[in-house]
Amino acid sequence: MANTYTLIASNTLTSDTPSVTFSSIPSTYTDLVIRFSARTDRSDAAVDVVDLGVNGVYSTNLSGTRLRGNGTEALTNNFTSASYYTVAHGNFGTSNTFGSSELYIPSYTASQNKPMSGFGANEDNNTAATVQVAAGLWSNTAAITSLSLKPNAGSNFLSGSSFFLYGIKSAAVGAYATGGVISQTATHWIHSFFSTGTFTPTQALTADYLVVAGGGGGGGSGGGAGGLRCTVGATGGGGSLESALSLTSGTAYTITVGAGGPGSANGQSTDGTDGYSSSITGTGLTTITSTGGGAGVSVGGFNRDGRSGGSGSGGSRGGSSGPGPGLGGSASPSGQGNAGGNSFSPVASTSSTGGGGGAGAVGGTPVASDTAGNGGNGVTTSISGSSVTYGGGGGGGIYVSGSNRGAGGSGGGGNGASDTLVGSTGAINLGGGGGGAYSSTNKIAYSGGSGIVIIRYAK
Repeated sequence: MANTYTLIASNTLTSDTPSVTFSSIPSTYTDLVIRFSARTDRSDAAVDVVDLGVNGVYSTNLSGTRLRGNGTEALTNNFTSASYYTVAHGNFGTSNTFGSSELYIPSYTASQNKPMSGFGANEDNNTAATVQVAAGLWSNTAAITSLSLKPNAGSNFLSGSSFFLYGIKSAAVGAYATGGVISQTATHWIHSFFSTGTFTPTQALTADYLVVAGGGGGGGSGGGAGGLRCTVGATGGGGSLESALSLTSGTAYTITVGAGGPGSANGQSTDGTDGYSSSITGTGLTTITSTGGGAGVSVGGFNRDGRSGGSGSGGSRGGSSGPGPGLGGSASPSGQGNAGGNSFSPVASTSSTGGGGGAGAVGGTPVASDTAGNGGNGVTTSISGSSVTYGGGGGGGIYVSGSNRGAGGSGGGGNGASDTLVGSTGAINLGGGGGGAYSSTNKIAYSGGSGIVIIRYAK
């Protein structure tokens, strides 16, 4: 059963007009409906029949049966040389009244003859009211691309008449592609890939996408979020939205969902592992790749710079002497995320790490010794049908006890650890960076979260 009406075009007349045409009708619906409220300049009757033209031609190949009554008499007849599907108000009747009608055409693009039906009511606001119903056929297998209406007895539709064309999509019509976990909103089909798979359209599609890579594993510092590229709402690094994809019917596109990088086994002496890339690739398509988040770095030696990635990891400071802070890793390539945070710069600091960069914000830099930077926040998009934040950076770890460890950024970033507080992994399928850890009691850092790929297209 058809359940979704979409207004394709409308026309409210501001002057008398001999006909109204809806042209270049898209083929993306299952059925068509014309609704109108019209008055003609017919001077000898209060009701006027409206003729239908299909693909620029009136009457040809049209036939049907109509039944009309006004409460005192009835009329029924077959028609082959005219198309009496609907009615309007003639100018003989009470002024400023209009006839209202609906014409329904199912399966208008099918390679078959096209059935249609009409219903119209003409209220004279006086002594009579006319109702007409009709059913018929357009005997032609061509797709309907244009529909026209004109008065049968009058010369013009009068100013103030209004006409609306709707497209209908059936609830029985499924998604136009296979692959992933399929869901829908009122306007879109959505394919969510939580792991690697294949996306195959059954017709040519213009599609939006979200591609989030796996987050970097934590070291002593917080891991960077996985790179994020999106065509809806926001994309990583604060750049311009990506362009929609043109996908070919029958082509199998490979969807790769990157895993999160493992955290360091000992954030005092070893780095974590970078996150893994996510991508969409296939014949005729320029591959869309989001780069895995940079891994958090250890505090071994002095002033370690973070690693680059979709978002960079935080820098660390691992000694009581030596120049400057450890710098946050860069977002590389650009346009997918942000840099990690620096470590704290004073020489006296021996417990200072930066937070991992997030898709929406730079990782945090500690504000004092014995603190850690927070992970950068992610970005929010509604491509899945709900508002979800992806790509939070991991919080940095600290050596001492207390609550000054770095918090994970919104969008799945993991918390860093302190001597007394454990941290957390990046959230799965959000591409969050893992929290950092390097104390003697909590020295095993936390893994980044896996990424996700979502493809969306209009119904």
